[in-house]
Amino acid sequence: MTEAPALRPAAGRGPGLERCHGSRLSVEDGALVLRARGRTRRVPVGDGGVARAVFVDAAPADAGRGEPGRPDAWGEVRLQDRDGTQVARIPLGDWLPEAPALPERAVQGEQLLERTGVAGLLKAAGVPLHVARDRNDPRAGSGKGGVSLGPGPAFPLWYWCVRGVAGTLWFSAFTVVVFSDTVPGRLVLLLALTALCGPVARLVLRAWTRLRAGRRRVTVLERVTPDPAPGSGATVRFLRDTEVRVQDRDLVLRDLGGQEYWFPRTGAHAVTRLVKVLDGTGRPVGAELRGPGEQVRAVFPWDLWFGGADGADGWSRLCGAPGLAVSERRLGGKRTWPKGPVLGTGLLPRTGRDARRMARFPGTAAGVSSTAVMAFGNLFSVIQGVRVADTAPGPAAVAVAAGALGLVLQAVPYAVHELRGRLVLDRTAAERTTNEEARR
Repeated sequence: MTEAPALRPAAGRGPGLERCHGSRLSVEDGALVLRARGRTRRVPVGDGGVARAVFVDAAPADAGRGEPGRPDAWGEVRLQDRDGTQVARIPLGDWLPEAPALPERAVQGEQLLERTGVAGLLKAAGVPLHVARDRNDPRAGSGKGGVSLGPGPAFPLWYWCVRGVAGTLWFSAFTVVVFSDTVPGRLVLLLALTALCGPVARLVLRAWTRLRAGRRRVTVLERVTPDPAPGSGATVRFLRDTEVRVQDRDLVLRDLGGQEYWFPRTGAHAVTRLVKVLDGTGRPVGAELRGPGEQVRAVFPWDLWFGGADGADGWSRLCGAPGLAVSERRLGGKRTWPKGPVLGTGLLPRTGRDARRMARFPGTAAGVSSTAVMAFGNLFSVIQGVRVADTAPGPAAVAVAAGALGLVLQAVPYAVHELRGRLVLDRTAAERTTNEEARR
């Protein structure tokens, strides 16, 4: 019995792993069903629901000015009723597992529909699919209205609520403090406590993420870790964190940043082939994981994954994964491999600095700006506490302590991450082995 198609979300790490494990878009009992972060949304198909779909294969007008890897740059599928009114939309970048590792629009058209599984999903639902190459195509409609059938945000709702409420209160207190000649001690206290909420919420999110990860249960049929050739430059962090997991329903590639790429093992958009690539002399240069239409979904450079003494064992175990057909192909002439951007070529960063940036606990869309604002808020609390020390010694002492604690809560995790990376994790495995032997 063929399993009904279910879309897998774009790769995530940290809190975003929750989406990889639980967010799915599928067809059930005549409806498109979205499950994401404990909620379920159903969109009926047929009369009174989705009657047709239009794939708008065009990036937004501002695609060149935004940050790389934006989900909306991949285009969207607009689901319409019989009158052409938009009922829902499917952002394709949110349902392409390897989207974070590829340049925007690296895959387009029908190939993108096949990779994400949207083509098979709509076919199973009996919804005709049309393609519009221009956002002004009359079939595409206005693009307004309807619900978004995306996997949901990477960060949980409670985190956004805490940051939003605390940020609003802090900005209100900050405005009064800046434009007032005299500042009440209680206002300074409010300013300090709301500024402290940011670093505390981030630490709680770290603990929450670790706790949730420990509770997840997946059936792992096979686990393959890299066995690099000597001189490949593989680091301790790379060997510790990078792996391929063959699970009961998915094949998962995990990089050293903790990001996981989930590919289905069944269905119309499943990964079904493993191809060993040989150069002109017959020497293996890598392997390709292929999906529908022979599209290459991920690659495994041979020297990095299977070039070591036990690499043959890892390769044979990966080849033995159920549902994977194994074959070989030889490169002709001076052809380079792999051809074009593909997941798997950047799993080992060039420098330790790049590795530490990849492995850092993920931030919000604001990135460094969010951390800078939190640091400024806590520093400002210390300054204002000192300012009102004579008139309100109690609130002043609490404000100074809260501001200092906030700065410590931001500085310590960063320092530990950097030092551990520099001293241990981002050294080459060969260098660490040499140092250990010298100590003996």
